[in-house]
Amino acid sequence: MTVGWDHARAVADAVLYEGYLLYPYRASSRKNQCRWQFGVLGPPGAAEAGLGEEGTLDTRLLVAGGGTLTLVVRFLQLLHRQAEQAGPQRRPVAVEELVTPAGTWLTWDEAVEREIVLGPLNLSSPQRSWTIPFAVPGGVDIEELEGGRLVRTRRELLGAVTVEVTDDDGMAGVRLTVANTGPPATDKDEAIATSMIGTHVIAAVAGGRFISLLEPPPGAAAAAARCRHNRCFPVLAGPPGADDLMLVSPIILYDHPEVAEQSDGALYDSTEIDEILTLRVITMTDEEKAQARATDPLAAAIIDRCDAMSPEAMQRLHGVLRDPRAGSLVPDVPDGVDWWDPEADQAVRPDVDGVRVDGVTVARGSRVRLRPRRRADAQDIFVAGRTARVTAVHSDVDGNTHVAVVVDDDPAADLHEWYGRYLYFAPDEVEPLGIDEASPEGSSRWTS
Repeated sequence: MTVGWDHARAVADAVLYEGYLLYPYRASSRKNQCRWQFGVLGPPGAAEAGLGEEGTLDTRLLVAGGGTLTLVVRFLQLLHRQAEQAGPQRRPVAVEELVTPAGTWLTWDEAVEREIVLGPLNLSSPQRSWTIPFAVPGGVDIEELEGGRLVRTRRELLGAVTVEVTDDDGMAGVRLTVANTGPPATDKDEAIATSMIGTHVIAAVAGGRFISLLEPPPGAAAAAARCRHNRCFPVLAGPPGADDLMLVSPIILYDHPEVAEQSDGALYDSTEIDEILTLRVITMTDEEKAQARATDPLAAAIIDRCDAMSPEAMQRLHGVLRDPRAGSLVPDVPDGVDWWDPEADQAVRPDVDGVRVDGVTVARGSRVRLRPRRRADAQDIFVAGRTARVTAVHSDVDGNTHVAVVVDDDPAADLHEWYGRYLYFAPDEVEPLGIDEASPEGSSRWTS
């Protein structure tokens, strides 16, 4: 595989286990009664019958320069863990909780990682389409314990990957479809047991390069706009600058996503930040921790890791200090004055402060074009490429600079400015414009 493969896999692993288990990591928690939220490919007919999720995802990628394509389809296979207690004549009896001298286990659904490697496929060959079936076998594993046992059952999974190649503005347009082709399910339990969970694809190209679909170069913008995606979101993967890897994710990401270097391990609940979750785990009672350990081996690993965390590791979770004022024209708070001191407010004036962007001072009244980048909220997609007027330049208590804007042609612009509801962007997300420069693409996007 490529140099950035480990970098891409770290992010892909986070995607794979997205929402696998939520704080407080106990089976009894209401949040853990409805699992498997992302990337679930259900058996045929499950969605229509109200039993499960749709059975396919499909996307379209752009490759410049041809080359060969290798695909790695990754997902979780459900592993139902049934706790059984030794009954009369040592016959096992199914129970919800098994208590033994070695520990406690609940009846629960675990999961096992699966990878299907396909290719390499020659994008320049006369053959322009491939349909490749795959199968993941089912099985039963039994773990004997003193006083009982754990029976883990997995169902066979059947799927197919289809790749179709077309020419598009001198590039290869690659349509990729992943489908669950197993037999229909008869109930919800069977549907999830025969689903592919957390499904995503890592695509690698050798001898060519992927085109960013979020920020395509001018010559590829039209082709990128023609790409359509169903139940997935493709982004460039690997370290910044790499263009030989693509991650087809079931959740929205930015190009070259990264796992925070301060994170010592997965917590599976991305709706919270690591520091908050870790503090919450540390403050759980011994009984709550025991319940979490009985729920899932991954939950037990989280409890053990948090309990053993050093003060230095905890401090790293609090954040990293970087120089926040490079290129900023916002005055510094005087030495010896804390940010909460009223005197600090006199050092900043958002109505006149500015920031240097591409050698141009951006301040109140400046006109800019919006270019949301990796920190962008999903809703920022709706204003990408539009022009806007700067209303203020702010500096927060961490020293970061924020450019407040009102979008041109927004029917509610006057109202937003009247009560100070602005959109905020980092300096590298705005492009300075001339006073009279307007954007054709920003003239008619607002609808009622």
